[in-house]
Formats: sequence, structure tokens, C-alpha cells
Amino acid sequence: MTNSAPDRALSGGFSDMPVEAAQGFRSVLDALSRPGSIVRLNGATPPAPMSPAAGAVALVLLDNTTPLYLAPGHDTPALCAWIAFHTGAPLVSAETAMFALGTWPALQPVSRFAIGTADYPDRAATLIVETDRLDSSGGRLHGPGIETSARLSLPEIAAFRANHARFPLGFDTLFTCGDRLAGLPRSTQVESD
Repeated sequence: MTNSAPDRALSGGFSDMPVEAAQGFRSVLDALSRPGSIVRLNGATPPAPMSPAAGAVALVLLDNTTPLYLAPGHDTPALCAWIAFHTGAPLVSAETAMFALGTWPALQPVSRFAIGTADYPDRAATLIVETDRLDSSGGRLHGPGIETSARLSLPEIAAFRANHARFPLGFDTLFTCGDRLAGLPRSTQVESD
């Protein structure tokens, strides 16, 4: 006998919530404070197509005050139910989201996401981008948290260069692949070779 959809929504969260949430939050902070570094983040087993790392990010950062946009491909009944049960995050349009989840192509155009305002730059969206590849190759990164330079496999360069040009405005990005996570804050300069 298979589990029903409601039963599946109840499973897949952290088994030891206080400990795993604290560890997960630390991993997210490490990834964002050291752009280009890749950290392991697990403990969550969300429904497909959400990766374990993206699931852990959701469990750590989302709650009923953090509107979430699910891009096509991630906007499935099973994933919506899982997010509702484990985080309570309201599902909204891209334009009103504080967080957005999906593949890079599905999140396009990224210009529709909040970039903050001059008075409130912190009111920008964070994109959780699911990737098939996450490694230390590709775009060259410079800026806060990077001693000289770092590299990260980015889905493209132009959008992240344009995003940095708006600093202190702009979206922040978390890349996930399986149980791996990397961060790219808007303060990071991105260059191609």
C-alpha cells in the first residue's frame, strides 16, 4: 500500500528540528558569507523535484511570513503540500515573493523579482536555484568574503553582473544540487574568463 499525498506531505522534514535547523542555518550563512564555497546541507527529504539541499533551505528560512514563488516544474501538488505543512510559507506570484524556487530557465525573467528599495534594500528576493551541476569552475567571483577570487559554475554570467551593478539593490541567490549548496549575494562581482 502506498502513502497518500497527505501522508507524504507530513514526512521528509528534519528528524531533530532544533539541531538540524541550527546546523542548516549555519550552512546557509557560510555559503552566503563565502561566495563560491560549496557546503553540504541535508536532513530534508522533500518531494521531487526539490533537492535535499533546497528542502533544508526551505525548512530553515521559510515560515508563514515569507512568501514563496514556485517556478514551473516545482509547482507540484506534492511539493505545495510539503511546503505548506513544514513551513507554512504562502505561495505567491514572482513579483511579490521574498523567496523563489526553481531551475534557472524556469525562474526567467529574473527582472520580475524584488530587488529592494533605496530605503529598504533588504526587501529583495532570494532565488533558490536548483542546478544539475555545482562545482568550483566557471565564473570568477570577487568581493566580500573572498580572499582573492573564487569560481562557481553559474547558469550564466550576464544576469549576475547586471544584478551586482544595482548593489546595494538586487536579489541574492542560493544554488542547490543534491545535498550541496553555494551562495551568491548581490555584493559579489562576477566575471567570465
